[in-house]
Amino acid sequence: MTIKKIGHCCLVIKEKELTILTDSGSWTSEQDKERGIDLVLITHEHPDHLHIDSLVAVFKNNPNAEVVTNSTVGKILENQKIRFTLLEEGQKIERNGVLIEGFGSEHAYIYQTVPNVQNTGYFIGDKLFYPGDAFHNPGKEVELLALPVAGPWMKIADAIDYAKEIKPKKCFPVHDGMIKDFATVPIRRIPKNALLREGIEFVALEEGETIEL
Repeated sequence: MTIKKIGHCCLVIKEKELTILTDSGSWTSEQDKERGIDLVLITHEHPDHLHIDSLVAVFKNNPNAEVVTNSTVGKILENQKIRFTLLEEGQKIERNGVLIEGFGSEHAYIYQTVPNVQNTGYFIGDKLFYPGDAFHNPGKEVELLALPVAGPWMKIADAIDYAKEIKPKKCFPVHDGMIKDFATVPIRRIPKNALLREGIEFVALEEGETIEL
């Protein structure tokens, strides 16, 4: 499995003969140039994860791409006449010999004035868990964790504790599009040092870089 980080929560994941794009939201645009995409996984409806204009641009280069998401995002896509395959908590599909499972049903709590939304995390190929905007424990062994490290619903201690709970072999940062330049230093250093003690390798994957498993 190889994972290329485009930015924020947008990843290109290649496993066997399957290529997956995750959360092509409004905070990134390089995904519009990607070719060979088989699946587009969308965890929830927030614009940094779901952006219709970007999705349309992805389809121009990947006309046969299949969108996979939950029912709440599905309603938005139906209004745009975009077809999708439903995959949410407790469900699974297989494409090109790669198993994809849905875990979790709610976005992490932000504040009482902010309505909560449905969020589905995805376990890909029995290796990679991408939780979206949540700290859901899939209850199974995780080799590689896409670890949220910043956002209005969390602090860095939450990220570290979540990784310690999941106990992956490796993790890398996502949901970090709001962090730029010098601000990335503690967000990379603190988890790396803390998780090393737990036997978890934190790989400071940056935009445009690739990790292999």
